[in-house]
Amino acid sequence: MAHINLNNDLPGIRGPMAYRPETAKPLNELAEVLLRDDNNTLSRGDRELIGAYVSYLNDCFFCQNVHGAMAQHYMQCDMQFVDSIKHDFTTAAISGKMKSLLAIGAAVQKGGKYVTPALIERAKEQQATDREIHDTVLIAAAFCMFNRYVDGLGTAAPQDRQLYVNRAPQRAEEGYAGLDLYK
Repeated sequence: MAHINLNNDLPGIRGPMAYRPETAKPLNELAEVLLRDDNNTLSRGDRELIGAYVSYLNDCFFCQNVHGAMAQHYMQCDMQFVDSIKHDFTTAAISGKMKSLLAIGAAVQKGGKYVTPALIERAKEQQATDREIHDTVLIAAAFCMFNRYVDGLGTAAPQDRQLYVNRAPQRAEEGYAGLDLYK
């Protein structure tokens, strides 16, 4: 049960968003641009993976599973692969560029000042563009906010991870901006 009466039983971020739809709209629009916009050299799977990884670091069960399932859907892999990345991306079978961007995301999760020139240089050495670095920092920062929103209000999250996997194709089709909070 959430810390406050949200007047609904919706899980995770959907509960507080339905409670305050006027704040949900810009938050969902931000998620849409960051995670789904096609004018980006990072794939949707890469961007969802950054969000899932930061959510994992923040121990936000709901967000790491929603966005892990989205990453899994876009990357056409299984959740075990996504989990292996969350647990130790340095040994995962992903590109050096993605590893460097996840390192930046991890630094942002600790605090913006943990993003060092060395981390940026490493990402650039792995062919990350300024825009990709920018978007990684913004995705990581946004997910810190989303995670704290979900967990700060004590929202419920289904524990069956398969529910998140099953819902990912629908969320990928519908996106975030027009999210029907009551579905």
